[in-house]
Amino acid sequence: MNERMARDVVLMSAIENADQERRILSDEDRTYASRSANELSQWELADKAGKGTGLAADAHAELFLSKRAEQVLKKVADRHPAFSRFTGLPGGWRLFGIVLPLAAVLAGFLADRVADPHRVDLLSPPLLFILGWNLLVYLGLLLLPLAGRRQAGGRSMLTRFAGGRLTMPRKLPQALGTALARFGEEWTRLSMPLSAARFKRTMHLAAAALAVGAILSLYVRGLLTEYRAGWESTFLDAAQVHAILSYLFAPATMLFGIEGFTLSDVQALQTPQVASAAGGARWVHLYAATLLLFVVLPRTLLSLAAGWKAKRLARRFPIDIGQPYFRKLTAHLGRSDASILRIFPYSFTVDETRDRNLAAVAQMLIGEQSRVMLRPSTAYGDLPQDAAADKDIALTAALFNMNATPEKENHGAFLAELARGRPGGTGAKGATGAAPFLALIDESSYLERIGGQAGGEQRLRERAALWLQFCEMHKVPAIVVNLLNPQSRAVDIERGLATLATLDRAQ
Repeated sequence: MNERMARDVVLMSAIENADQERRILSDEDRTYASRSANELSQWELADKAGKGTGLAADAHAELFLSKRAEQVLKKVADRHPAFSRFTGLPGGWRLFGIVLPLAAVLAGFLADRVADPHRVDLLSPPLLFILGWNLLVYLGLLLLPLAGRRQAGGRSMLTRFAGGRLTMPRKLPQALGTALARFGEEWTRLSMPLSAARFKRTMHLAAAALAVGAILSLYVRGLLTEYRAGWESTFLDAAQVHAILSYLFAPATMLFGIEGFTLSDVQALQTPQVASAAGGARWVHLYAATLLLFVVLPRTLLSLAAGWKAKRLARRFPIDIGQPYFRKLTAHLGRSDASILRIFPYSFTVDETRDRNLAAVAQMLIGEQSRVMLRPSTAYGDLPQDAAADKDIALTAALFNMNATPEKENHGAFLAELARGRPGGTGAKGATGAAPFLALIDESSYLERIGGQAGGEQRLRERAALWLQFCEMHKVPAIVVNLLNPQSRAVDIERGLATLATLDRAQ
């Protein structure tokens, strides 16, 4: 996705992740946004298919996320008009990229006027400074990969420069203000490569513009006044100046065929003698050609390279859609039915309330389009039946009650049988494309049992750690949930999804 699409998607993610209490967007709003985005992306896909083009799976997911972000941000902007100022791309880079090079041209044009406007100074401080500074920059660019920690410090400075600060309107609700603050931090981090490329492009262009301004100044003044060449120095004699200028102007004399100079020529131009009007144009040509070779051409090429990289990043902004939040939203893509979370309870009778809240857990794991397939509870000591019979399963989960103590002969055998019985799979993810498999540990009954007992929180942590360690030993990802209050374990679910994503990439 491009920069604009990526920014909208990151902003949508920040809003929905911060709005856990559904004060900004209700569940109905989110479901409607997903359905609308699915329809819009399907229409666009059908249009592309009719034209003989198509989209890969990742591109389909990116298109869906972009369409959904449009729906979400429009809904938030309609309800909170002050929010609309954050939905557009900032225009600071465009202004910076225009103003700085123009200012550099003007500065270069005025730089040489600090000297005598009627004399070409062979040791012109402004022109020598421009050349020397650019040579140091080139050296720094060559050594930059070896800079290590120093490079990190420069990157931190650029982060503050590029990220800026978000000024929050007073009328925004607290949850939305928190979301925008998180978005500012996340977007600054994600856009760092693009911001760096744009910054480099502008700085290289400004350096070239500074040299162009100095060249223009030399020739414009030469049209209106008669240059008299000369030089003076307290510490350098004519031989040393001749050696310096010979090395400095050697490329210009060789490539452009400009008339050279001898030691006697340099001696004749030393002041406090009267500066000579003879040969003034030659020194103008030498300085102009040297600035062109050492500054204008290299900096222009570097600016073009940085600009090409910036355009490439802006067209194809790097964003990881494999994160748990995006995986939940896009899990249903490519399926005719809603994504299915299949649950196998073990020695656990799921009552009506917990059954209803399993749907909320499924949405947190898979997305708004999800639905739950609750299989009959397996009795203690038995193994699951027909685990491979179901089709189109997005995620399979074993459901345990935290009240129980995990046992290798029973709970471990149950996990192993489910792993083997999934369609096409063994382990965390089958080589033949089985749906991901995890364990859900419900803490709700255990919390009811320990109540407000002294040391209850410590006992809960210890029991949760025991179950997680047990599942890890059996190489099955595990998530602690609360089927009476699913949102209380939202962070654990997000962490578990991140683990699943890591396993998916490793397989």
